[in-house]
Amino acid sequence: MKLNLKRPLAFFDLETTGVNVASDRIVEISILKAMPDGTEQIKTMRINPGIPIPLESSLIHGIYDEDVSREPTFKQAGEELARFLDDCDLAGYNSNKFDIPVLMEEFLRAGIDFDIDNRHFVDVQNIFHQMEQRTLRAAYQFYCGKVIENAHSAEADIKATYEVLLAQIGKYENQDWEDKKGVISKPVQNNIEALHKFTNLNKPVDFAARMVYNDEGVELINFGKHKGRAVEDVFQAEPSYYNWMQNGDFPLYTKRCLEKIWKRWSAKKDALRIEKQNPPKPEQTPRPQPKKIEEAKPIDTNMLEQLKMKFGK
Repeated sequence: MKLNLKRPLAFFDLETTGVNVASDRIVEISILKAMPDGTEQIKTMRINPGIPIPLESSLIHGIYDEDVSREPTFKQAGEELARFLDDCDLAGYNSNKFDIPVLMEEFLRAGIDFDIDNRHFVDVQNIFHQMEQRTLRAAYQFYCGKVIENAHSAEADIKATYEVLLAQIGKYENQDWEDKKGVISKPVQNNIEALHKFTNLNKPVDFAARMVYNDEGVELINFGKHKGRAVEDVFQAEPSYYNWMQNGDFPLYTKRCLEKIWKRWSAKKDALRIEKQNPPKPEQTPRPQPKKIEEAKPIDTNMLEQLKMKFGK
């Protein structure tokens, strides 16, 4: 099938230092420009973001600081990109929420005029999500081939949910699945621990996922200006952040988890302070003790007899 185009449609994808639209930077951009005549043009560029690439991001897209150290900055490459995207509509996967906003931040930061007022945006993910419903009713129909009777009553919904899980296990058990790092596994098993891991891939610390665990089990902030930073590192750099969250509009369980991390961090900090105030005294080498000189024993009859036997008269 050929797209019916009146002007070029540029499909593009970004690799970035993180997922914060306002503060993260592009490290790679790839563009496929579909032309009205059916031809295609592809441009891929790596960009020096001007800031360190967090290890968590590098492990996902495989781009490290040394890979972009000699690449142009966005300010240097932006004019070329703007010309390549001139008169193009824009398309991508989750592009409306992430790729286009990040691209616009970079253009604005670099002072490059990139007008998007008269462009069309096609987000392929939105088509997928809106055409393939994610409701329990849709899942019950898809997996079980049934229609829920008395939909939205608690008992009917919970019975349908149970049937859907059984059907999912039957359909996907031992089926290969590839994660974002390219690791292939068989995550859907008739095993609750395995299902727990697969349905909590973002490893939330709290149910609201305001904090998540990284691969090393370290708690990270998962929102706002500190997104992606270790919670304890944020406490160290900005201790008032703890009080801001505790007094903010966050779920009580989130605050409880945060308090637990704060107490652990405070205890380590206090222990370190005490250790600095009372450094261990260097071990003293014990002085060698002089050998005890035994007093000479007086010669008795037995000793004389032994000497005579040994040396003769």
